[in-house]
Amino acid sequence: MEELERRSSSQDREEDSENELSDEKDSVFLCLHRSHLCALEATQCSRSLRICILSKNFIVDMSPLHSCTELIKLDLHSNQIRIVPDKKFWGEMKKLKLLYLHDNSFVKLKNMCSLSTCPNLIALTLYDCPVSLKKGYRHVMVNSIWSLKILDRYVISDEEVIENFTLPERFKALNKRLLCDITSKVIKDTNYEKELYQMNCTISKINKIVAHNSPVVIVQRWIRGHLTRRMWTKPHLNILQREPVIIHEKIAINIQKENEGKCPTKEDEKAARATEGEKPTLPGRK
Repeated sequence: MEELERRSSSQDREEDSENELSDEKDSVFLCLHRSHLCALEATQCSRSLRICILSKNFIVDMSPLHSCTELIKLDLHSNQIRIVPDKKFWGEMKKLKLLYLHDNSFVKLKNMCSLSTCPNLIALTLYDCPVSLKKGYRHVMVNSIWSLKILDRYVISDEEVIENFTLPERFKALNKRLLCDITSKVIKDTNYEKELYQMNCTISKINKIVAHNSPVVIVQRWIRGHLTRRMWTKPHLNILQREPVIIHEKIAINIQKENEGKCPTKEDEKAARATEGEKPTLPGRK
């Protein structure tokens, strides 16, 4: 009877641990794509949530997400959101990298500047919103969010960030070389691992375009390479390639005795005088 009770208790523990792991995975990932949602509930917004997909719904307010400070990806495109939360809301999203807000009802450009407190935001989409039709929209957004690398479908060029900086046609803003489609595609039966892999692929694609089409990054790469090559070709490094100098055995014995604190004997002094006229030769030389 005792053995049966032990087995049953061990099985219960294993089931509890499996349930806890599944609960953790569920709390990390949330996908309610095309779920006809009108509002977010507090139970859906857990603190450990990292990837949240709420696209193509009828959501009006996104403030219930203020407790989700671990988010790295937030997809709210194709909803009915009109107001962007304040700077305090975005300041707590310190790990957020991808933010999809296109096809919403944002109107005021001043309200969008609250996104500037999001410290690690890399990608932002606001196309198909009324605010994207405002004059100077791209200039304001690019110079408000310093960590941003891509806005809508185009990677940000150096010309947009550096004032009075003229560049060739290849490096100009909205060039076809800077075009990058980062629109998230919701896969059937998606999970946290798949979405995380897709997110990493998107970030690597953006970084690759920046590395090949940003003059500032290219010059920095050249300077780092030049300094590295210069460091490894300094004259003092040639000492390591010189042939070793061979010291005579009798001289080496005297040095060793002096280091040990022993006084050299008369025999040692005679041997040293005999070897004064001799010069150590290197192997292979006359």
